[in-house]
Amino acid sequence: MTTIVGISGSLRRDSFNSALLHAAQSLMPADASLVIGSINNIPLYNGDVEVEQGIPEAVQTLKNKIIAADGVLLVTPEYNNSIPGVLKNAVDWLSRPPADSYKVFGNKPFAIAGASTGGFGTTLAQIAWLPVLRTLQTRPWFGAKLLVSHADELFNTQGALVDDKVKTQLQKFLRDFVEFVKSER
Repeated sequence: MTTIVGISGSLRRDSFNSALLHAAQSLMPADASLVIGSINNIPLYNGDVEVEQGIPEAVQTLKNKIIAADGVLLVTPEYNNSIPGVLKNAVDWLSRPPADSYKVFGNKPFAIAGASTGGFGTTLAQIAWLPVLRTLQTRPWFGAKLLVSHADELFNTQGALVDDKVKTQLQKFLRDFVEFVKSER
């Protein structure tokens, strides 16, 4: 069984990116599972806190999930044409201490998806993640893009994905990413 950790880059309760991640969980291929990791409760990175108190529990919990997983799916919002600060902050914490960075990220397959109410999806955020993922020595998957635009029209009031076209795209995206992860083992 291939295990993917999915992380939403939004803290908002009714986040379209979190809803997209939950939809992905239900559309995974039969030979794979998606475990949702959380960036909630991760404090702002502060080197003094790291030295004085160590790695926060929420960070360590997410680190352990990523280390145990075969791959990672980042579902990122786009804020001001770039990556969301809360998700970047979580990634910064996950790379601490430096001795742990490769254990968490090194050679780990990563896919990026995202949803936006705008017409371009999360194109710029996904591009902005690439230098970060390269620096962390991940293996980004470039097999497909999932740029969900006009997300406010694709989910119902309970947060369920109701657009069949996007469901099909998401299912293919997940299937192809899982195949990539399996081929890289």
